[in-house]
Order: sequence, then structure tokens, then C-alpha cells
Amino acid sequence: MLQQVAACIKMGWALYIVECADATYYTGITTDIERRIEEHNSGRGAKYTQGRAPVTLVYREYFEDRSTASKRELEIKSLSKTQKTDLIGSAS
Repeated sequence: MLQQVAACIKMGWALYIVECADATYYTGITTDIERRIEEHNSGRGAKYTQGRAPVTLVYREYFEDRSTASKRELEIKSLSKTQKTDLIGSAS
């Protein structure tokens, strides 16, 4: 875990997928995954995750800049739930 945090600091941006309490997925980008998960779980995150807490981190990727992370976020958001589940499973 420490290596992943160090990689995020070095790379700058992280894309993440969380599984919500209702078994849906939410995808986002951030510079601090731990802070962002805490925000989602406290109701201060995205509107989508409000009322769907707790959320659990199930996937992450790291990027050097926001632009690249945003492009990847759009790619993942366009996937079906089955495709997202496959992506998450392939990273395990």
C-alpha cells in the first residue's frame, strides 16, 4: 500500500473505482485517494455516492497529469457494469 501511495504522489493523479453499498460502481479522479474515499463515505463526495455509502475502493490507476486521467475516466465510465467488473477482476 505504501508503494502505491508513493506512486500516486510521484505520478500526481489517480483514477479510482469504488463499489457503493448498492453494488453500483462510481469512477472518479483525484490527487489523494484516501481523502476522496473519506469524502464519499462522509457524504461530502460526489452526488452519486451520497446515500450510497459506504463505498469501497476496488480499482485504481495512476497518471502523470489530469488530462490523461480524465481521458481514462471517460473511457471507463463508458464501459458496461460487466466490463467494469472484468477490469476490476483483471487487476486483482
